[in-house]
Amino acid sequence: MTETASALWINSTFAGFDIAVTTAIHRLYEVGGGFFTPFFEFVSLLGKGGIFLILLSLLLTFHKPTRRFGTAMMIGLALGTLMTNCILKVLIARARPYADQSSIYYQFWQLVGMHTESDKSFPSGHTTAAFDACVPVFLLGKKRVSWTALLFGIAMGIARIYLCVHFPSDVVAGMLVGTLAGCTAVIISSRIPSKWYEAEFIKRKAGAHECSDSGK
Repeated sequence: MTETASALWINSTFAGFDIAVTTAIHRLYEVGGGFFTPFFEFVSLLGKGGIFLILLSLLLTFHKPTRRFGTAMMIGLALGTLMTNCILKVLIARARPYADQSSIYYQFWQLVGMHTESDKSFPSGHTTAAFDACVPVFLLGKKRVSWTALLFGIAMGIARIYLCVHFPSDVVAGMLVGTLAGCTAVIISSRIPSKWYEAEFIKRKAGAHECSDSGK
């Protein structure tokens, strides 16, 4: 398969970094004898198609106390998808690590389950989506607990490298794009009129309340 000049440049520039980080993370497989594989498969599944994160953002938006989180997450996911799936993946068109059957990546990939993906590799869409969602939570929440949201994004990046469906440089790029999208989403969400955040989607019926009072 013919790769673009951008993909070839990334492959060459980050070759040492990619192999070093992938090899280090693959130690988890060697140490655990595959014990960690189901965990990373589950984490990766949570980012597939962004469905889980979209549903979570909708749920948070529907609930008034968490609407700011959900709104910012939805905006971040939309921006991240546009930048990653619609622009960068198409322009750069980097092949997946397992595409080269003579590489060490292919050997690692065979050991951890041979998971395949249909689109291009750079940047990591799963990692982008995870940071699209967790960065707004981190920025808008109380820092004593909101920093834990970033652990999900980090775990997603490690999972994608562990499963050998992404190069580490793909994941780093996904983190950067997702962080940019998440920060932008927080700024945009802060410009939305306050009545959106104060609106009641479900209103209690006054008649039902009055009947309960009259029955006392």
